[in-house]
Amino acid sequence: MSLALTREDALCLQECVAAGGVAVFPSDTVYGVCCDPENHDAARRMYQLKGRPAARSCAVMFFELSCALDRLEDLTDAERLALEVLLPGPLTLLVANRSQRFAAACRNDPWTLGLRVPRLPEAIVELARVELPVMQSSANLSGEPDARSLQEVPQSLLEGADLVLDGGELPGRPSTVVDLRDFEEERRWHVLREGALGRDSVQQMLAPLAA
Repeated sequence: MSLALTREDALCLQECVAAGGVAVFPSDTVYGVCCDPENHDAARRMYQLKGRPAARSCAVMFFELSCALDRLEDLTDAERLALEVLLPGPLTLLVANRSQRFAAACRNDPWTLGLRVPRLPEAIVELARVELPVMQSSANLSGEPDARSLQEVPQSLLEGADLVLDGGELPGRPSTVVDLRDFEEERRWHVLREGALGRDSVQQMLAPLAA
């Protein structure tokens, strides 16, 4: 059965994160778990639920590209162009974090930000109402397979979360990770993990910017 999130679901997610909670939610790729990227106590809970090593960073997700561009005012013009070409989409982009924001998410590498802006399918399009960024990781135990449905999310994670949203079955492939930290200086990028978007597609999208 196809499920669709409501406006109330989106507002509940925003309220949960703002209050320091941890939520399980659907994305454009797999199910994720999220919290406030500037709340160290919430991040600690999220890491404990996943069994994630404390030194490993998490991505920060915005649900609208305009919100990301407004908030990340230290991006260069070239980086903004790259983001506008690639996002929204099933990508995690590594960009320079010059202002060292979101310390709870960036962990041991405060100079690098992993950025997600999902392309929201119709069933979860109401998440565009979430105005806050969230620190997110896949809703699984560390090292275990990603969850494409809520039934595949570990029970311990579901029970430990403050909010659980069901968006039905998702595509199930994780985001493609693209390193853009050399883009400003050298117009180079590196695909570190090929996932939902193929390497060739990334090349086609960014090539005009490097010309």
